[in-house]
Amino acid sequence: MASFVTRFSMVMAVLERPTRFNELKRGLEGITQRVLTQTLRRLERNGMIRRTVLATSPVGVEYSLTPLGESLREPFGHLYDWTVEHSAEIQNCQRAYDTRADARPPVR
Repeated sequence: MASFVTRFSMVMAVLERPTRFNELKRGLEGITQRVLTQTLRRLERNGMIRRTVLATSPVGVEYSLTPLGESLREPFGHLYDWTVEHSAEIQNCQRAYDTRADARPPVR
């Protein structure tokens, strides 16, 4: 679930207006086409984004936030800001935990 939340936050960050798939992919450095497709399908299934097929040649697809997805923009922005603000502290805690003798393997 954590990796999906990360991918969701990445998509939310670049989906400020209706955007085509390849433009989304370019805006999300390091994400594969497969992972982006899976993420977009899941967001569409959950009612967060709308997928619109464009009558162009070749056929294009555009993604946009639904009102439900748009309603998450502000609270998600706060969560994102908090994460950035505390990322060094979180990484220090992870390193300290990982070096303990009784540490369990990271949960994936």
